[in-house]
Amino acid sequence: MCKVRGDGIRAASIESGVERIEAHFRGNGFEPHRHDTYAIGLTLNGVQTFSYRGAQRYSLPGQIIVLHPDELHDGGAGTENGLLYRMVYVPPELVAAALGWPGQGVPFVADPVIEDGHFRQGLIEVLQDLDLEMGTLKLDGFVSTLATSLNRHSKDRPGGAGLIDWKSMQRCRDYLIEHSCLEVRSSDLEEIADLDRYALSRHFRRAFGTSPHRFQVLRRLDRVRQAIRDGEDLASAAVASGFADQSHMTRHFKQTYGMTPGYWRKLCGMT
Repeated sequence: MCKVRGDGIRAASIESGVERIEAHFRGNGFEPHRHDTYAIGLTLNGVQTFSYRGAQRYSLPGQIIVLHPDELHDGGAGTENGLLYRMVYVPPELVAAALGWPGQGVPFVADPVIEDGHFRQGLIEVLQDLDLEMGTLKLDGFVSTLATSLNRHSKDRPGGAGLIDWKSMQRCRDYLIEHSCLEVRSSDLEEIADLDRYALSRHFRRAFGTSPHRFQVLRRLDRVRQAIRDGEDLASAAVASGFADQSHMTRHFKQTYGMTPGYWRKLCGMT
């Protein structure tokens, strides 16, 4: 087994909300955190170990990792040889749309480590060229294949909790994105959705995998990461993205990505 070089992350450009990365670590890579997307990974070298839904999991080279939106997990190398893997992060609404379920939720895959040659080949096709954009044709084809694969491995079919008010949730999502740097009140979204705040929260979570508040925080963090890539200092990036200060931003950044923004900047090769 090849040894993996020092810690680092390489990220592709974001397309239609879909992110792709390559990461290499020795020891612990990420502290416990959660995403608002599906996180689908392919272990390339080493053993990947992570805590997920109350158990310690292990992924070997060639195995697929499937993490559901808003599920707490960590990650790191299971041996001293280190770990090399690639991940793609896909918004759950894209999966629902690909399955024709935009009003019913998304499939849940209980086993986070999967052996599936067809599924793996689809991942390889989008993860092998991180330096190149996928383009809409390739991206849409991948999302369709991914959605079918997730549904095939899922024992939990949507529909039991009632239909989602999809158009209202889309309006709320768009409003949160547009106003990500501003304070948004529950009453603002109630007016947009024509639902009370508790029904709105239930619908939103089933549609997008997380709460309206956390969705807004994550959009702020998207702005922070882009600002850091553009060379802004952490304090300026925090305030410009809607956080009270750098400390406030750092707390949310660590909860979301399992590391501080300063360490993330270092892993990405930025000083």
